[in-house]
Amino acid sequence: MLPKNYQHILAFVFAVHEINKNPNLLLNMTLGFRITDNYYFGRMTYATTLQLLSDRERWVPNYKCDTQEKLWAIIGGLSSETSIQMSNVLGIYKVPQLSYGSFDPALSDKTQFPFFYRMVPNEDSQYKGIIQLLLHFKWKWVGLVAPDDDGGETFLRILTALFVEHDICAAFTQWTPATFKSTGKSFLMYMEKINSFFSGSKVNVIVANGDIRTLIILSIWLDYQGAKGSLIGKVWVMTAQWDFTAVNSRGVWFLRPFHGALSFTIHTNEVPGFQNFLQTLDPQQPNGDIFLQDFYKYAIEKLHYSGLEFLDRKMTWTKLMDLLPGAVFEASMTGQSYSTYNAVHAVARALNDMYSSKRTQRKMGKTELWKLQNMPQWQFHHFLRTIRFNNSAGDEVSFNENQDWVAGYDIVNCIVFPNESFTRVKVGRVDPQAWMGQAFSIKDDMITWNNWFNQTQPHSVCSVSCLSGYRKKEQEGKPICCYQCTQCPEGMISNRTDAGHCDKCPDDKHANHNQDNCIPKTIHFLSINDTLGIVSVFTSLCLSVITSLILVTFVKYRDTPIIKANNRDITYLLLLSLLLSFLCSLLFIGQPNKVTCLLRQSTFLLVFSIAVSSVLAKTITVILAFEATKPGSQMRKWLRKRVTNAIVLFCSLGQLGICAVWLATKPPFPELDMLSQSREIIVQCHEGSVTIFYCALSYMGFLAMASFLVAFLARNLPDSFNEAKFISFSISVFCSVWVCFVPTYLSTKGKYMVAVEIFSILASGAGLLSCIFFPKCYIIILKPGLNSKKHVMSKRS
Repeated sequence: MLPKNYQHILAFVFAVHEINKNPNLLLNMTLGFRITDNYYFGRMTYATTLQLLSDRERWVPNYKCDTQEKLWAIIGGLSSETSIQMSNVLGIYKVPQLSYGSFDPALSDKTQFPFFYRMVPNEDSQYKGIIQLLLHFKWKWVGLVAPDDDGGETFLRILTALFVEHDICAAFTQWTPATFKSTGKSFLMYMEKINSFFSGSKVNVIVANGDIRTLIILSIWLDYQGAKGSLIGKVWVMTAQWDFTAVNSRGVWFLRPFHGALSFTIHTNEVPGFQNFLQTLDPQQPNGDIFLQDFYKYAIEKLHYSGLEFLDRKMTWTKLMDLLPGAVFEASMTGQSYSTYNAVHAVARALNDMYSSKRTQRKMGKTELWKLQNMPQWQFHHFLRTIRFNNSAGDEVSFNENQDWVAGYDIVNCIVFPNESFTRVKVGRVDPQAWMGQAFSIKDDMITWNNWFNQTQPHSVCSVSCLSGYRKKEQEGKPICCYQCTQCPEGMISNRTDAGHCDKCPDDKHANHNQDNCIPKTIHFLSINDTLGIVSVFTSLCLSVITSLILVTFVKYRDTPIIKANNRDITYLLLLSLLLSFLCSLLFIGQPNKVTCLLRQSTFLLVFSIAVSSVLAKTITVILAFEATKPGSQMRKWLRKRVTNAIVLFCSLGQLGICAVWLATKPPFPELDMLSQSREIIVQCHEGSVTIFYCALSYMGFLAMASFLVAFLARNLPDSFNEAKFISFSISVFCSVWVCFVPTYLSTKGKYMVAVEIFSILASGAGLLSCIFFPKCYIIILKPGLNSKKHVMSKRS
């Protein structure tokens, strides 16, 4: 006898009494019942099922006559195997079967089992709940225990697939035989095999599945280990099929290893009146309860065996209920008893609905009312499938399309006390009808763990978790849960533990030092607040002031021979262009925008082209002036201003045309370069058409080379008229700067690229300014005697 199963019968009887006392159900009719036992034996299951379908006096299959009773439904099938055996017979007669403990997914096949109703939740919710529980506590390295039968094979197949999907590993899989008929030597060998799995592994969590029969083998091993003093501390995660307290514990069960276990149970609620119903039972007056006196005797013996030496063998039922440990009998309804209670009410409600519906119908227009006894049983299914009501505990009872009860699972924490009494504390819930994200809930602070873990949350992993900034790297030949931690590559992050891969930061962000977060990149451009910016501005302004002073000096002494000798207008134009070139370098400083991007390169190129064109015109003027002084020379007519002006204009128009085409087709524009630097966003001007940009540079180089060649040819002319030496040297400096500019410009990024161009502008302009104008300023200011007509004429003679 399994005393825990007695509660199922009491819940069944209590539900029938409730229905028969309810004036709103089954008017003028009484709901009756019969109870049979199959003794966990297949042949007996078929026999007792056929007996229920036959006459009570004579058991003849397919024969039933002269009876006032009608079998509307059968509630039973604690195990899936028993349920299938019963359904094979009941399906022939279309009798509904409501099981209160069968979880096999195969029973949801309505083609094979059309009249089977499951009063327990669908097992898929339990599988998902197990996965959510393991993930919640970060248990990735677990053991599996299942019975060696079809149910155990299904359990392992489904759970293993879910493990792979959620990166959980099964450290070992242990089968428990459904029956054990081996010799004592084989039994000890089996015990040692289990011991090697359990004790030789780092696994701290074991997920166990099975029914009462398959559990006995494992419980014997646990008792055996406890007797040897080698208890192994594990966290047991048990399925709703496995009620570890539903076994006769006299001498064969050891409860202490299950202290702190987490068990899935069928959802229950407190049923009003059930406690009072239990208190009204009296073993002296069983009132037809054939189990009560046997249970009373068993309970007395159990209490005596537990160590109560002065036990009153004639104690009252009420006192006995207070003393009984939970392993023998629980006063509150267990999940299976609650399912039995709901099954009885579902049948009664469906019968009541069918009776109420048929009362409103007439038989062929006659006034005779339909009688339930005359109704075919197959019509009862329509009302049973569509039943929906709230029971006395407030829970809704209804069936889904597979005729499964739409309910969830409770998660309970099993606490075993030193005297082997125990209690179960509800710590969580799996509710498939809850809103998304709320289907699984658990209260960590309510859980009591096994003493082995010193009341700290257990860990069950093969490898230590990888911190943020690292990723998991699989080891060849080992499960995915056994991995190494490697740091993320530069520029990539992982912001969670046990990351499978590292993520690249968005283009506008970069990885921090720990590589666990992306932080915004700094904006990078040549700012006026930077050292480079300050130096550039200062140098540009200084050169602009010097150029302005030289221009003022030249205007002041414009009538002196040294200024008049080399075309004053071209000199002024050259000084103005150099002044503008120094000032245009300021366009390169500060954050680029549309205006500055359009102006900076084109302005610089055009101004410098005017400057170089002016140098070329001055050099040509020197040559023409020297040739004009020769007797009989025809060059005097070429010394007019319009010739030199034409040279400057013609050469400048070429550059102006290139810049116009550039700005009209593909003008420069501001852009953000997020890829060149890992920690900075470079704000720069994109040249638009790089080809035209280098064409403009090449054109300016062409003008510089032409000036250099002309000046080089005129380097030996008399000093009084000759600027060719200084021009030749200044153009050499100019060309050297811009030849070095191209590779340096291409090899730098960001503000340093801009700084290189500013330096080239200032250096080349300063070379022209110093080489051409500083010697003349020296004579004008410090040696005015040399700047006289008499001196010039003496030099000429």
